[in-house]
Amino acid sequence: MGYWDIPEEDCFGKTWFTTKMGTALGLVGSAYHIVAYQPDTAIQAVQRAANGTLTMATLGAIFGVTTCLTAEVREKPGDPLNYFVGGCASGLFLGVRSLALAPSWVGRFKKSYVFKKTLRCVTPGKRKWRGSWKNGEGPWKINGKKKTIEEV
Repeated sequence: MGYWDIPEEDCFGKTWFTTKMGTALGLVGSAYHIVAYQPDTAIQAVQRAANGTLTMATLGAIFGVTTCLTAEVREKPGDPLNYFVGGCASGLFLGVRSLALAPSWVGRFKKSYVFKKTLRCVTPGKRKWRGSWKNGEGPWKINGKKKTIEEV
């Protein structure tokens, strides 16, 4: 049974499925990583496998929960925006997760960078829209000519 076979109302089922898929991908990726970069000890191999697997499982769970909750709050199941928000939430986790591996001075520099990129994910094209709205133009182009707000 695949993701699309699960009913839209079954949040737990969809989240469980995405978590299982993330775990499977994490195991496969960790196996390839261990084979490609041989660890010195067995403990390092277990740590690498657990690190990759848990990260991917968490990404799957965050995506599943966020997508389902967004669909319930917006009352629009199956809308592509729900999956976009789920992807942004997963990407935010991955960005925060990667900051934990950096030294503190690098982390301070990157925190503002990750925050700005996350805001861009949530509010796409903000700068472009702001400039065009000030001039009375909308972001709509029809036949190569921009329409003003009054014309739309």
